[in-house]
Amino acid sequence: MGKLITTSKPLILQSKLLCFSLLYLFTTLFLALYTTLSQSKCFFRSSPSDPILNSLFNYPSSYGEHKYAVSTTRSTCSSPIFFSDYWDVVSEIENFRKNSRGYSGVLRYMQGNADTFGGNLSTLTRFSYFNHQNDSVEVPCGFLKEFPISDSDRIAMEKCDNVVVVSAIFNDHDKIRQPKGLGSRTLENVCFFMLVDDVTLKGLEHHGLVSTNSKEYRIGVWKIVKVEKNDLYKNPAMNGVIPKYLVHRLFPNSQFSIWIDAKLQLMVDPLLLIHSLVISENVDMAISKHPFYVHTMEEAMATARWKKWLDVNALKVQMETYCENGLQPWSPSKKPYVSDVPDSALILRKHGIKSNLFSCLMFNELEAFNPRDQLPFAFIRDKMKPKLKMNMFEVEVFEQVAVEYRHNVKKSDGTTIKKMSSSQRTKRAEPDLYVNGSCCGGCHKYLSTMWGESND
Repeated sequence: MGKLITTSKPLILQSKLLCFSLLYLFTTLFLALYTTLSQSKCFFRSSPSDPILNSLFNYPSSYGEHKYAVSTTRSTCSSPIFFSDYWDVVSEIENFRKNSRGYSGVLRYMQGNADTFGGNLSTLTRFSYFNHQNDSVEVPCGFLKEFPISDSDRIAMEKCDNVVVVSAIFNDHDKIRQPKGLGSRTLENVCFFMLVDDVTLKGLEHHGLVSTNSKEYRIGVWKIVKVEKNDLYKNPAMNGVIPKYLVHRLFPNSQFSIWIDAKLQLMVDPLLLIHSLVISENVDMAISKHPFYVHTMEEAMATARWKKWLDVNALKVQMETYCENGLQPWSPSKKPYVSDVPDSALILRKHGIKSNLFSCLMFNELEAFNPRDQLPFAFIRDKMKPKLKMNMFEVEVFEQVAVEYRHNVKKSDGTTIKKMSSSQRTKRAEPDLYVNGSCCGGCHKYLSTMWGESND
């Protein structure tokens, strides 16, 4: 008789538990190795655009443009924002530019010759322009004193007729950082302008990034515009307010703009951002919610507590002026506005009557009081007519599209940056803005409602 031969599976394959354990082990090791070697630290994260793969600009190692990034606890691997196809976005924005030519619905701006750039208007005068029902009325909007830039820079700014990305560095306070994730047609549709003063320009020359003998400066995608700050405000922060809120006047032919504080590095293509946060949402303006505060008075108290503005008595006057003229704490009745306090480091605008009016009114309040732009934000937004359509997006979106860095501690030449003297911000007179609601003045009702003490 023949012998019956039987085969059996190897012992290692007979245990399902062992097989699953080995599969889990190898998968875990692979993912750990991938995230260790991946710059994004994410699992199979892909770009939402058609990215330019080559480096936009190579900095000398001494410049340190990527030092001191602010850490975040939120994951950036799962995107909280939807981006449309890059080529569809390019086509739509280019068509928008063509179809918008000849549009006449624009604000008229007050002309004149004043001692200050904005005219230093009285409270009554400023508030009289909040209700804009007649397009023939000229609105005060800065430029009542010449903005000190060269004619060639002014011409270049006027030629930008689609999307403009604007930033500014005064007193060598930040680094110039190149945006990432730009699509292959983006530089044909987007202008990048960085405004700097003499101190910042000298720092750039110190690192060999520019030559002050040149008539024109460019670093990577950024066109550098020199501003003679001695002809403007003594406070560098107030000079930064000009391009931040009067971008529509500096770039009168642009259709859209993105303001980005120089402490940020843009990580997503500007066209995708404009399309997702402004065009798709059908709004005039997009800005991030503040990560902690909802009520204006919370931000005002933090401004005093953390010495962001030293003249606490002046802060009281400002807030009581707003309270007495109708400022209310945030409540669900204010929806669709979801907060009264923004993080204004990133602002996206569709240039038109509403967003331009809001920007003009903001600038006037900042010149009247101080450059802390979160304080008049809700007052203007709630009081102005016509009403502004606004997308206040989540903090997770902000952290997805930009990386934040700390400000420079030292100038580019290695010397320590001087903090603004108390005489420039005026003398601190009180330890806090309001202590347990005492001495509330015109804001007593506001504080009672905010703290839940109102019986109304």
